[in-house]
Amino acid sequence: MAIPFIREFEPRYGERVQVTPRIARVVANNPGPFTFMGTGVYLIGEGDVAVIDPGPDMPEHIDALKRALEGRRVSHILVTHTHSDHSPAAKPLKEWSGAKTYALAGHGSGSDDGPKVEAGGDMDFVPDVRVKDGEIIAGDGFSIECVHTPGHTSNHMCFALREEKALFTGDHVMGWSTTVVTPPDGDMASYMASVQKLQARDDAILYPTHGAPVTDPKPFLAEYLAHRYDRENQVLAAIGDGLDTIPTMVARMYAAVDKRLHPAAARSVEAHLIKLVREGRVVRDGTRYRLAA
Repeated sequence: MAIPFIREFEPRYGERVQVTPRIARVVANNPGPFTFMGTGVYLIGEGDVAVIDPGPDMPEHIDALKRALEGRRVSHILVTHTHSDHSPAAKPLKEWSGAKTYALAGHGSGSDDGPKVEAGGDMDFVPDVRVKDGEIIAGDGFSIECVHTPGHTSNHMCFALREEKALFTGDHVMGWSTTVVTPPDGDMASYMASVQKLQARDDAILYPTHGAPVTDPKPFLAEYLAHRYDRENQVLAAIGDGLDTIPTMVARMYAAVDKRLHPAAARSVEAHLIKLVREGRVVRDGTRYRLAA
């Protein structure tokens, strides 16, 4: 599926960029294969400010956030999920500002000894305030709705600025690539259901933590979900053709992709297989898979 990513996003590292009168953004200088051009930290409000995804714990980034917040009071620190490019800066920001941290929960359980295909987990983060799906966080001139979107991680929470019909999507929807779903904490069935949940909303714009804003959410989300169904159908077709192990499926499905990326592709295929097995459409026999009768 050809997802219409917006590629021209160029960050000005460490600078406060005003997006709308209520929304500003500071991009951390941590570009990479999991972060695109860096972690985008959103500052919500004109007096008292909520910070969404404070980012990595890098001294130069913390200093940049302090400069961007000069003259303002931080009232809330919101964390979409606990990967190391999103939540670690919450600790020094909290110590500096005195604001409480808000998130669904700490990092999900389950070890991950497979190949590194995304940013690592921030195991130290524990929110001061545990928020729930549908909960409203009220601030000075803003109200933010919590939207639980498990899948990328079990504790992933999007945040909707109701005054602007704007949804801050963390890594659930990204502006530069499809989202990594890595078992055991990542779950493909939950992820696809969460995309459908966003399709039913009426958000006017999506602000990912990585990449450019999505200004036309409905068709973008449709393509995002169609990509997952396309991959699922490729898995089923591969099994039907006798390719019954993950490496053989990856070799066919990702033949045109650099083989160095095949370990990451294997995790995605595994996530789809877990979903298909749960649905009774595929049967697992050790490391081999077959279509259910």
